[in-house]
Amino acid sequence: MTQRKIIHVDCDCFYAAIEMRDDPRLAGKPLAVGGSADRRGVIATCNYEARAYGVRSAMSSRHALKLCPDLVIVKPRMDAYKEASREIHTILRDYTELIEPLSLDEAYLDVSESTQFSGSATRIAQDIRRRVSNRLHITVSAGVAPNKFLAKIASDWRKPNGLFVITPAEVEDFVAMLPVSKLHGVGKVTADKLGRLGIVDCSTLREWSKLALVREFGSFGERLWSLARGIDDRVVQNDSRRQSVSVENTYETDLPDLDSCLEKLPELMETLAGRMARIDSSYRPGKPFVKVKFHDFSQTTLEQTGAGRDLDSYQQLLTQAFARGAKPVRLLGIGVRLVDLRGAHEQLELFAL
Repeated sequence: MTQRKIIHVDCDCFYAAIEMRDDPRLAGKPLAVGGSADRRGVIATCNYEARAYGVRSAMSSRHALKLCPDLVIVKPRMDAYKEASREIHTILRDYTELIEPLSLDEAYLDVSESTQFSGSATRIAQDIRRRVSNRLHITVSAGVAPNKFLAKIASDWRKPNGLFVITPAEVEDFVAMLPVSKLHGVGKVTADKLGRLGIVDCSTLREWSKLALVREFGSFGERLWSLARGIDDRVVQNDSRRQSVSVENTYETDLPDLDSCLEKLPELMETLAGRMARIDSSYRPGKPFVKVKFHDFSQTTLEQTGAGRDLDSYQQLLTQAFARGAKPVRLLGIGVRLVDLRGAHEQLELFAL
């Protein structure tokens, strides 16, 4: 078998980088892209000068300004970011068609079969970084590894504007020293549980058998066993399909009770209907869902198989979701899961053979 060669490319503070490129007066200043503090805005991203003050994405703009009073917050310009993303992907397609976008500024590439640079994934990654810098005047970090899990970790290893390579021979030693918090799918709750069990890095995680991990963590235990050994068989998916359509709104003033939340549903449903109308016929609407973020930033999502997508159905879902917190609400969202009819058709053809 051909040894897989995966590159993970990740633009450095992408939105902020585009803003500094287009307005050089912003360069060197603490900068964030997001909503206004006086309208309950949230930070989408920020540059490294702002991060030095503790500013982070998903933080409220008001809190970000407390941490960094000199912070400049600019509104997002999605058209500019999408255009830059298109240019980046035009460059990426010169090396392979096996590209899996994760967002506007992040993607996996499988260059295992590429003949460019004599098949060197490292030199391909170097050339991608050079061309993006020359053409778009922003920097890209990249990681090269035998699988997606390690490539993503590698791209973050020397950020910003860095390149890190993990060769197959280096995998075992590299993974052994990784903190378990770096493992794909390990959030704070799982990391805390691992810590209580005395598992702080992959070398100690390897001391546990697969069966013992499954007993503690269910099906995710098997995944932990594999990742601790640098094993990740996920392929680069170059035909990513939509999973859902949704709309959400953050309110300037917290919605104090359930009734005030229910009053917002018709407006949200009207916007959702407009977005659904633009979905092509290869999808069928599936389960409806609601998302509620409370004033303390805790949140819950609730969906129901077989429920309708009418106002009454969303009212019932929202009522149940609100009851999980019963606190003032800062954000409401509603949406619909999508059934991929094209995938279902392909599966039927397979079984019909």
